[in-house]
Amino acid sequence: MLPKKKNDKTILECVSCGYSLETSNVQTNLYRISRKITHTERERIVVVDESKLPRVLPVTKEVICPKCGYEEAYYWLMQTRRADEPPTRFFKCRRCGYVWREYT
Repeated sequence: MLPKKKNDKTILECVSCGYSLETSNVQTNLYRISRKITHTERERIVVVDESKLPRVLPVTKEVICPKCGYEEAYYWLMQTRRADEPPTRFFKCRRCGYVWREYT
């Protein structure tokens, strides 16, 4: 149950079924009503413009595209599994744009 304000009183409300229970002043000291977190523009997700990829992502010549056989690709690393496992390396072919991954 989560605490909520209703008519200047604190009530406890169940998230799944909506059941609510009024609380006494002693019980309200045990709970805290949090505020909504707002993010600044700087903290939002960054979307990369595909026309700027050659200047943003590094290029490797150590892989061959499984689709067209070209020998250059952009690459980036991303943690897709647990923190104690190595990151996943993604590639994007410079010629055909095919994207594939390699588990390191």
